[in-house]
Amino acid sequence: MSRVSGGRSGAVGQRPGRSGADWPLASGLIAGAVADAILGDPRRGHPVALFGRRMAALEQRVYADRTATGVGYAAGGLLLGAGPLLVAARLTRSSPAGRAVVTAATAWAVLASRSLCEAASQIGAALDAGDLAGARDTLPSLCGRDPQHLDHAQITRAVVESVAENTSDAVVAPLIWGALAGPAGLSAYRAANTLDAMVGHHSPRYERFGRASARVDDVANWMPARVTAMLAAGCSPAVGGRPGPTWQAARHYGPLHPSPNAGWCEAAFAGALGVRLGGALSYSGRTEHRPKLGTGRPPQTSDISRAIRLSRAVTACATALAAGLAAAGPATDRRLAGRC
Repeated sequence: MSRVSGGRSGAVGQRPGRSGADWPLASGLIAGAVADAILGDPRRGHPVALFGRRMAALEQRVYADRTATGVGYAAGGLLLGAGPLLVAARLTRSSPAGRAVVTAATAWAVLASRSLCEAASQIGAALDAGDLAGARDTLPSLCGRDPQHLDHAQITRAVVESVAENTSDAVVAPLIWGALAGPAGLSAYRAANTLDAMVGHHSPRYERFGRASARVDDVANWMPARVTAMLAAGCSPAVGGRPGPTWQAARHYGPLHPSPNAGWCEAAFAGALGVRLGGALSYSGRTEHRPKLGTGRPPQTSDISRAIRLSRAVTACATALAAGLAAAGPATDRRLAGRC
């Protein structure tokens, strides 16, 4: 439901470009990003954690080693994630203040820039203090790699790579989907990303059951990953990098990664920081060999704080970009709500 000057579509004298402006959505996205930066994740009753528990319980009831069952599971998760926000959009469609509040609350719950940076900073501090055991203990809060046998250099690389990838997954992607599809887009994206983390990985149990969840996450992150790489290039001077070489690193090395999306983010951060990422890593006891990303030196502990600084710069730019997209036109969830 776009706003039209004078209350009539196509009214004479209507100012072009203003009829679709969705300022409640834009302001809500900014407010949610600010709330995340100041407050971090909700301490109790986090909606994402609640969603994860419900989907874990559902998995126990419906699991079967079949792709078709996994498709139904993924569809149910997306409906659970987006449905309540579509109802909220319906209830607040005539209240700009209500839409702004719903958007801000959803963005605050979905975004995770502060928790990402805090976890990375905590591991960096442990490494600086020579506390390798403490760094290993904290690493699972940032990524899913097996930490038991990682040395100082391997943990450093894991942190920089995780900051790069999660800047897209936990910040840029939800903001973009929020701008395009309102609070329901924010929530549906987080649902897809959570399902991928839960069941979308290669293992005997999830190879077929989790395939649909993994593919949905790949599709949802295709555009945001490349936007993250572009923003990282634009923000690269904040960490001593240059936009041109950073973007070239993303374009050259990003497609070499086995993930269709993660490599773009990691290669862009490698180019901006002047480091080389990639190499061997272990997930659930299974070793993988990732291609080298970048031509610089191996990352050092000081590069963790630089990666955090770049992530924060990208977060600020992504928030501005999302607000601009939202202000440019009506969100999908608003149009859907008007048809419910």
